[in-house]
Amino acid sequence: MRFSPSRWMAFSGQNPWRLGYSNQFFSTSKEEPGLDDFTSYLDSLKNFEKSGVPKGAGTDSDDGFDLSRMRRLMELLGNPQSKFQAVHIAGTKGKGSTAAFLSNILRTEGYSVGCYTSPHLVTIRERMSIGKLGELVSADVLNSHFRRIKQKLDEAIQLENGYLSHFEVLTAIAFSLFAQENVDIAIIEAGLGGARDATNILCSSGLVASVITTIGEEHLMALGGSLESIAMAKAGIIKHGRPLVLGGPFLPHIECILRHKASSMYAPVVSASDSGIRTTIKSLGIFDGRHCQLCDMAIRVEKDFQLFIELYDMKMRMLGSHQLQNAATATCAALCLRNQGFRISDGSIRLGLENTYLLGRSQCISCAEAEQLGLPGATILLDGAHTKESAKALVETLRMTFPKARLAIVVAMASDKDHLAFAREFLLDKQVEAVFLTEADIAGGKYRTTPAPLLRDYWIQAAEELGISTLHDGMAEYQELFNNISGSTEREREGIITLVADKSFEVSMRAAYEFPRRKRGNQSNVVVVTGSLHIVSSVLARLHD
Repeated sequence: MRFSPSRWMAFSGQNPWRLGYSNQFFSTSKEEPGLDDFTSYLDSLKNFEKSGVPKGAGTDSDDGFDLSRMRRLMELLGNPQSKFQAVHIAGTKGKGSTAAFLSNILRTEGYSVGCYTSPHLVTIRERMSIGKLGELVSADVLNSHFRRIKQKLDEAIQLENGYLSHFEVLTAIAFSLFAQENVDIAIIEAGLGGARDATNILCSSGLVASVITTIGEEHLMALGGSLESIAMAKAGIIKHGRPLVLGGPFLPHIECILRHKASSMYAPVVSASDSGIRTTIKSLGIFDGRHCQLCDMAIRVEKDFQLFIELYDMKMRMLGSHQLQNAATATCAALCLRNQGFRISDGSIRLGLENTYLLGRSQCISCAEAEQLGLPGATILLDGAHTKESAKALVETLRMTFPKARLAIVVAMASDKDHLAFAREFLLDKQVEAVFLTEADIAGGKYRTTPAPLLRDYWIQAAEELGISTLHDGMAEYQELFNNISGSTEREREGIITLVADKSFEVSMRAAYEFPRRKRGNQSNVVVVTGSLHIVSSVLARLHD
């Protein structure tokens, strides 16, 4: 029997996975002792990560972000951004991974690196790493530095009539800290856009290279309402005479926009999607107890630059073809630095790429961690994908990493995302068997979270548009199937995706864990937690308690 998506009716019964289950095994993250004053200070400022970015904020409109305000703040702090060399990274997706790859390459070579990224998952200290080992800034160092410059920050906030934002002040603190610690080089990830982003106070004299990873439609209205306006915003980080590394691949007219801006700034360009760059994923396996992909990378660029490297049989912990592309982008940036006199060996590039690992990016948690979550024996993958492009990349990674597995997806998303486009990428994947729509605090608040029933309705709509049958908890047949799930045949369920909405994240995780066993009497193959870095943070917070 097939269940048509249109044959649904309100079902008021209790969620079967709630029966007999009340343990709350997830918790929100807690900042470590010693940073209460620091986090309280930042929380008193306007935070667009919590409130949502307003329309036109990253454009040249009168209501846009004000870079001159940031310049005045940095002048009060003695312009610390002029005291270190930097690589500036912008892009819709891949910024954090590219920054991590490049930072690790430089650290492996022995450089003291300051890396500034966003957002964080468990602790705000994740946004700043300093030194040769890639360690997060300690709570003591961060708090001590904050207290040292707090008077200047207070003065700046007063001069700006309270308009300085959370991200502006945090960026100023990070840059000031990098200068104090005398880093050899800083890798700086832009927050939103580029041209008017607080990080764009970096000037050409201190910039070693600019990097633009990808151009997509995230934060569309905040950056002018079109893909072209987004490209122009990202191109704002290009500086006069400084090399530009393009990740990509880009749509041809978008790449033309970026290259035209670079040409006007006399900035030489190298593309990680150039025909002279070849990357291959040869196989996947478990090396030293970790999931890895065995990769080759060959770069030969002769126009504007003389870049050459061949790396074979790399064991990359960052999974997926998109991560290999990010690795190629970081490698091109490293080779540009080498052309400018930085000592960077091929061996350091290899080890830097192989040892890079980020929380919440195709992260397979261990058996012990699954046990800690109360889900013994489960295979759980965490990925903060929240756009159409990142969902597509995650689906491809899952197909490659778990080609025979049946997937149970746990999804929570912010209210400003393209839910339909995100859902379509997963619904088209034949491995997905059930989707559990839930809720997670977005940047510490609930009001930006999409309610679970509404999120389910988006998935139903996406399925109807694709002609895919669903069985969901708004249908009478849903409860009938649950009550007699062991008696229904695989043929009857073939091609039907189960959708379940519950605002409780812990109930949804338990449901995803139990679902395949209820159907087939065996252990769940793979539970995938995705839709937002904040839902991933909910899992990681419990593991770090």
